[in-house]
Amino acid sequence: MGESVKFLLSEDRMPRSWYNIAADLPAPPPPVLNPGTGQPIGPDDLAPLFPMALIGQEVSADRDIEIPDPVREIYRLWRPSPLYRARRLEALLDTPARIYYKYEGVSPTGSHKPNTAVAQAFYNKEEGTKRLSTETGAGQWGSSLAFAGGLFGLQVDVYMVRISFDQKPYRRALMETYGARCVASPSKETQSGRAILEKDPDSPGSLGIAISEAVEVAAGNDDTKYSLGSVLNHVLLHQTVIGQEAIAQMEMADDYPDVLIGCAGGGSNFAGLAFPFIGEKLRGGRGPRVIAVEPAACPTLTRGSYAYDFGDTAHLTPLVKMHTLGSTFVPAGIHAGGLRYHGMSPLVSHLKELGLIEAEVYHQLECFDAGVQFARAEGIVPAPEATHAVRSAIKEALACKEEGTARTILFNLSGHGNFDMQAYTDYFAGKLEDKAHDEAALGQALSELPQVAAE
Repeated sequence: MGESVKFLLSEDRMPRSWYNIAADLPAPPPPVLNPGTGQPIGPDDLAPLFPMALIGQEVSADRDIEIPDPVREIYRLWRPSPLYRARRLEALLDTPARIYYKYEGVSPTGSHKPNTAVAQAFYNKEEGTKRLSTETGAGQWGSSLAFAGGLFGLQVDVYMVRISFDQKPYRRALMETYGARCVASPSKETQSGRAILEKDPDSPGSLGIAISEAVEVAAGNDDTKYSLGSVLNHVLLHQTVIGQEAIAQMEMADDYPDVLIGCAGGGSNFAGLAFPFIGEKLRGGRGPRVIAVEPAACPTLTRGSYAYDFGDTAHLTPLVKMHTLGSTFVPAGIHAGGLRYHGMSPLVSHLKELGLIEAEVYHQLECFDAGVQFARAEGIVPAPEATHAVRSAIKEALACKEEGTARTILFNLSGHGNFDMQAYTDYFAGKLEDKAHDEAALGQALSELPQVAAE
């Protein structure tokens, strides 16, 4: 069995700018709308939630946006991240495929999320923000913002989805270690949370509910801004350091992906890897087949409607056009908490509509099967979210074996599962169940989508 190979870039090859795919799109995405007027929003509409620098990035059409030196200096703690060729996994599968993975678990918090958390904390500090409020599902984002907030002297309040709050106590402990305050959502601290608890005192929570609580806190306090870990354009922008590094590392390997894969909840790690490759294709170069992988319990791209919807349950956010299951949809409590979001990034959704990406869906048991298989071959325990990308990569590799073809597969291993071992304990004990989405609940949530004349 051959040893897996690591490809490392030197620090001087770390990207100096983020890549903005909006500059290369053949058609612009639909505008963000004010839910009251139905008209496109302006910077002033977002000012209560975000610093102006991030608002500018949200609407920018510039291809390259310079990474500030203080952000790059912190990135050097873990960037450039390694790219591996998974030769041991290839041998285990007996496949002619060449399998590579970009490993983001080397960051201080163990995932890709600090790539944007550090940037958002920097810009908020520059504008005089004192406190950040945010939501988190599995805790990867909450712990990353807690880390970044600590570096820049910002207080961080994290509203963590109740089911994950209960399932992942070590993620809570990590946030608190970095200095953040972690609150189970829905909570009694906000009007949004109290309204949900009044209807369902045992609500497992959802990212939509937690977003409502965090947005309510930010909108109601002048010294507080809201910080989002996925979905929005500026968040995906910050993640493109992943794909830019991967392009250079694939050149070091004298290879290029035929298939590119990432798990997708709100879209940030998927976009971070995929957008720079798709950008090359849009500018006339080559490009791989690109697959977004999501859970059967929350199949946004594969089952949702492409429509204007709220990003949160209490309808405090602007309307964005995206693939959505409906803002009131509450997914089953699978362990991949970071993929339990009712909507998908507007940019990722737009690429799906343009036919530039595909989407696949898997149940959690087959994903954990793949995660264990990967861990025993490569030595890294994937986060439950990342097992979805592993599952798809293994499927592609086995298809190569069946066909006798030698395609190159690249996937993003977006984080390690070292804080998610209860999920693996439940898996080995036979306590995990495959949970598909509730069709009746989905139908009800989709029936409540806002009516927008612009559609």
